[in-house]
Amino acid sequence: MVGCRSLRGQLQGQNAGPPILYVSQEVLYDPRMATMNISAARERLPEAVELAHTEAVFLERYGHRAAVLVSPERYDELMEALEEAEDVVAFDAAMAEEGPNIPWDQAKADLGWT
Repeated sequence: MVGCRSLRGQLQGQNAGPPILYVSQEVLYDPRMATMNISAARERLPEAVELAHTEAVFLERYGHRAAVLVSPERYDELMEALEEAEDVVAFDAAMAEEGPNIPWDQAKADLGWT
């Protein structure tokens, strides 16, 4: 919750720092997970795949995480969230750039959109 309080403080103008331009309300992490060693997963692959449709399945080798099995839908959600986060970082970097703004008509012309 420390991050939430800090963010809430910034939104209310109580903390110094750059302005927050975008706040995502999307939940990016589901804490439910199962763990299987790789040998057990090999023997019970259909069960592991079925379980991955409801939660992440961590595959372990020698007691250390070696891989994660997730459903295709969850994988797509995670990739979309990652792309969104990268877009936010790029947007914030562009907004922080010094120099004059480029008029929209000029930007379209530079991209060949006119």
